Amino acid sequence: MNLTRRSLIARSSLLMPGLLSELMAAEDPLAAHRSHTKAKAKRMIMIYATGGVSHIDTFDPKPMAKGRDGTGKERLMGNLFGSEPNKNCGAEVSGIFPHVRGVMDDICLIRGMKASHFDHSEATLGMHTGSPTFARPSMGSWISYGLGTFNQNLPSFIVICPHLPYGGTQVYGSDFLPACHQGTRVIPGDTPIANLRTPSSSKDLQPMELDLVSKLNQKHFRERPHDTALAARIKSFETAFQMQQAAPEAFDISQEPEHIRKLYGLDRKLKGAGADFGWQCLVARRLAERGVRFIELIDTGSRPNWDSHGEMNEHADLARNVDQPTAALLIDLKQRGMLDDTIIFWATEFGRTPTREGKNGRGHHRDCFSVWLAGGGFKPGHVHGKTDDIGKYTIENPVEVHDLHATILHQLGMDHEKLTFRHAGRDFRLTDVHGRIVTDLLV
Repeated sequence: MNLTRRSLIARSSLLMPGLLSELMAAEDPLAAHRSHTKAKAKRMIMIYATGGVSHIDTFDPKPMAKGRDGTGKERLMGNLFGSEPNKNCGAEVSGIFPHVRGVMDDICLIRGMKASHFDHSEATLGMHTGSPTFARPSMGSWISYGLGTFNQNLPSFIVICPHLPYGGTQVYGSDFLPACHQGTRVIPGDTPIANLRTPSSSKDLQPMELDLVSKLNQKHFRERPHDTALAARIKSFETAFQMQQAAPEAFDISQEPEHIRKLYGLDRKLKGAGADFGWQCLVARRLAERGVRFIELIDTGSRPNWDSHGEMNEHADLARNVDQPTAALLIDLKQRGMLDDTIIFWATEFGRTPTREGKNGRGHHRDCFSVWLAGGGFKPGHVHGKTDDIGKYTIENPVEVHDLHATILHQLGMDHEKLTFRHAGRDFRLTDVHGRIVTDLLV
């Protein structure tokens, strides 16, 4: 008798639980998978600041420097906004991030990051995909592929962004991984996901239409049982229907008590994209609660973004919009007991020069910049790496992007050398042929 995988699973009662789980996962690409090792974190929220945040004016503040750099040509410019230490861990943070400074004792700060490129799009793709030059799956897609999801009624990977960042949709694309692992874009507003609600005129017909589509899809798939792209596409359609029930409730922050909305700054009157960032952070927490594996919040994508070539005072306005909601997300997760098994990752594509550009701006700087992580087994209140007196070079404990990706995967229970996908005749992975786990970052 010629049994398919599905009929084998249905008929067999002798399979070991682990093998049964793996076979079921093969049938359903979004089923929750077993990790390679014991995971410290179950999920991840990435906060991405588009444009290149100045480390010198934020998380690696340098005193007001005067004079010229070692070449004698460039005019030095130190931190413009003052700084203070966190009262518990002593980490020095700029005056434009007072709320985040208040939670630095929960944050693992990396001051020695090195960017993969000095241009926006390439560095953005490097941070997201590990490859600044070639199309590759995003980190969120790799994590979805490796671990699946807890909630079949929502995508495993959701991206909340009012405007696309440098690099466009590739920052959340799945490339050669199955299509169901691509990020689903959400736009803050009255309709976060377009065409999600069923028109009232179609409600009676929809069950019959979906039943017919399902039967045709399954017939098509039975004739092509080894076509993983087809299976993933069918799964995407199924998830889209399930989202009609689950997503509106997940995005409805009116269910939150007033004190929680106030915590995220949603009682403030803000203009532009920044007005949505409190909503983004609160919805991220709601999605994490509901089993979404990877959530990315993109700030902001529009101009002005953090690319302050002409005027560094733009940084103060941008920070004002995101500071309170970012800190609130950590506080909220912690008080709900979720921070321990949730990784919060704040990043940008590169830093900015210690020298002045134009009247009062800074240029792109790839040699050192700052990112931070919280929760998920990362060491709280820890500062890793050190830059020189003007913030130009890393002089202690540099971290490459591949190292960071390897460490994040490790905390999620995945071996970055084993998380692979066969494509074009060879095995690919997020860290390519590089990457080391930075154990000093971990508890």
